[in-house]
Amino acid sequence: MTSQTSSPVFRVCGLTKVYRMGEVTVEALRGIDLELYAGELVVLLGPSGSGKSTLLNILGGLDAASSGEVWYQGQRLSDADERALTRFRREHVGFVFQFYNLIPSLTARENVAAVTEIARAPMPPEEALRLVGLGERLDHFPAQLSGGEQQRVAIARAIAKRPAVLLCDEPTGALDSHTGVVVLEVLERVNRELGTLTVLITHNAGIAAMADRVVRMSDGRIAEVRRNLHKTPARQLSW
Repeated sequence: MTSQTSSPVFRVCGLTKVYRMGEVTVEALRGIDLELYAGELVVLLGPSGSGKSTLLNILGGLDAASSGEVWYQGQRLSDADERALTRFRREHVGFVFQFYNLIPSLTARENVAAVTEIARAPMPPEEALRLVGLGERLDHFPAQLSGGEQQRVAIARAIAKRPAVLLCDEPTGALDSHTGVVVLEVLERVNRELGTLTVLITHNAGIAAMADRVVRMSDGRIAEVRRNLHKTPARQLSW
């Protein structure tokens, strides 16, 4: 993991997000201050409605804050227009969601290739799929793959453009614990071998033990940030 004496990849200052639905106002984020560093594996932990996904979406340029600042490698994202945010997402960020969003009519290789064709310096789809343990499943369609395998294809797709940041929103949420551990091992390996800043959302406290740092959120605020002095390998996790 990169030392925190280096400049942060993300710096978030005073971040708020307010949603207005008719006469109802929802404060999703209430003044978030956070720094995230290259090579870290960070778990955002908290119950549904605590603001985890809102924070992740703002970091990834999928949503805009109501107030506050987001800096990425010294560049202020808060003022970026949609074109600049699209370029930021395309060049720097990989996303992994709870549901795999694979294209059913494309093979695993073709699903990954759909992203590498628009990336600046991608890894070959075959290499990305080997990295997630699917080197023998290149020409299988999503319907021929298990849920865990489909999620690993989704991870391969996210990392094939060699992003500096990998943002994962409940990547094991649709999986049983055994399959979930396999997926977490893949994320652990990507973080270790590619040095990708990896931010993983979960409401599952058992997963937090694999992180460098755990950011616990509650009611739109950061309730606690703690460092794991001894990280638990993903294969040893249970929940």
